[in-house]
Amino acid sequence: MDLKAKINLDKLPSHVAVIMDGNGRWAKNHGKPRVFGHRNGVTSVREVTEAAAEIGIEYLTLYAFSTENWNRPKLEVNALMRLLVETIHKEIHTLNKNNIRLNAIGDISKLPEKTRKALVDGIHNTRHNDRMTLVLALNYSAKWEIIKAVKDIATRVGNGDLDPEAIDEDLFSDALSTKGIPNPELLIRTSGESRLSNFLLWQAAYTELYFTPVFWPDFRKGHFYQALIDFQERERRFGKISEQLIKS
Repeated sequence: MDLKAKINLDKLPSHVAVIMDGNGRWAKNHGKPRVFGHRNGVTSVREVTEAAAEIGIEYLTLYAFSTENWNRPKLEVNALMRLLVETIHKEIHTLNKNNIRLNAIGDISKLPEKTRKALVDGIHNTRHNDRMTLVLALNYSAKWEIIKAVKDIATRVGNGDLDPEAIDEDLFSDALSTKGIPNPELLIRTSGESRLSNFLLWQAAYTELYFTPVFWPDFRKGHFYQALIDFQERERRFGKISEQLIKS
């Protein structure tokens, strides 16, 4: 079955977010260390990025490393940071070839110097691409992001630069690290877990959630297409009832 042919190109989500979960369990099932799973997950990143760009998705956000991930074994964290550097260096040519811009959200100032430099260089070297934006959530936490936004707004109010009555959803959204990026319409999580794990909590208020038992290293274009098909079969009401949507 040609899943791609079943997708309505006029009803694509402009922004898809992905929680790439299951690398460690996939590696364990193969009798390998967890890092083996992360390394094989890079192939899935490439597949999904290409699939999203080819079909016309404007923004793809991948949850690559959360603030909580620092609590993992040091050996795994260090290997992940090295893998990020290696992957960014390898994929810059592919990103430019496919006209894909690289971006990042999260507290990247806390990343190791080599990782941060590779990321900043990648963002700089792809800044003129405009086919799709690939956003990496690195050292990211939705709670951290929201608290930071509250502090920034409070500072503006305290300095007399902002009237508290002017604070609304748009202003708050602009204080987040995703400023200028539309809220995700579809969020995919792999590996069978059914939670958001501190990811895009504000932005995902009306996001359609899609959970699949497939471990991330096994996730391919066909799985991504199936998620899009499922999304297009849903009715997005935003608090309204079906009859109101028909009338509008």
